[in-house]
Amino acid sequence: MSIHSPGIDTEEQSALRDSVASLLRRSGDSSAVRTAMASEGRTDRALWSTLCEQIGVAALSIPEEFDGVGATLNETHLVLEELGRALSPVPMLGSAVLATQALLLSGDTDICAATLPALASGEKTAALCWANEAGWDRPGVEANAGILSGTSHYVLDGETADVLVVLARTGGHVNLHVVDATADGITRSARPTMDPTRPLTSITFDDVDATAIPTPADLADRLRAVAYVALSAEQVGASRAALDLTVEYTKSRKQFGRVIGSFQALKHRMADMYALTETAHSISYAAVDALVSGSDDALDMAAAARVYCSDAFSHITGETIQLHGGIGITWEHDAHLYFKRAHGSAQLFGQPHQSLTRLATAAGL
Repeated sequence: MSIHSPGIDTEEQSALRDSVASLLRRSGDSSAVRTAMASEGRTDRALWSTLCEQIGVAALSIPEEFDGVGATLNETHLVLEELGRALSPVPMLGSAVLATQALLLSGDTDICAATLPALASGEKTAALCWANEAGWDRPGVEANAGILSGTSHYVLDGETADVLVVLARTGGHVNLHVVDATADGITRSARPTMDPTRPLTSITFDDVDATAIPTPADLADRLRAVAYVALSAEQVGASRAALDLTVEYTKSRKQFGRVIGSFQALKHRMADMYALTETAHSISYAAVDALVSGSDDALDMAAAARVYCSDAFSHITGETIQLHGGIGITWEHDAHLYFKRAHGSAQLFGQPHQSLTRLATAAGL
């Protein structure tokens, strides 16, 4: 077994990263993202199929007994970073991470055996139904004897999902349920979003019969940690892309007879962007390492990564807009897509101040 520091790729991980990056480059530039944004389901299904068939991205963190690769969330983290860099409109976060990990965390081998093989191959996708209209603190769906009622909001990749994994309130407890997305009584509504590269859906359940799964009491907390850490990987990748866009632009844009990247003030700002990107990378990979190793402070590390990476990404994309001047906010340029992704991601899975409260409590403040 090789020993490595968090965020330092092993030879196998480096090969995985290169494979994903190469495939994304071959899939086209940002025009492919814009095409997917306007398509039905707002997802690039062809790209997702290729990623699953050629690289097996959906199978990475699924155990071999369920037809997966048997790797860890470390490998999934690498893929999420590259997908975040390209703003790739594929159901990696919603299906291959959130829904898949919810099933694995349930510990129910029967439901995992019945559901995960199709998710691992990419034949089907799943969506995790979790939040109510106010956020992720309390599920929006209730369960009574396995019958689901209510509306789950902000569902990632819910428009095209084949399977719905539902967190539902049963009395004072939260339990997990699985249901076919085409079942009677289910209504899916695509929601307008500030970030057009991140499709969100509201899914209403009107007395829908679902398969109930015995659920550990700490499932929601553990799932929240997975969500925070996975999102931070996307944010790191997108931060690098925004920085690269800015550096390239300042090397070509001229003002007063000089390229603007030669001005010391702009060099300082880009140096700060680089420092934020690298520190975000470090804390993101430290968080996934803590999660995989089962560290006692994994939940706190996840919260710290969520807060730091969200803030860093927002700052970096704000600078990207500023240093691009007027073109940064035009529809034709990609800078605004990263800016919108930054601010949309910062609110995903709950308000940042909630994570700060957890960290303050852990620190005894």
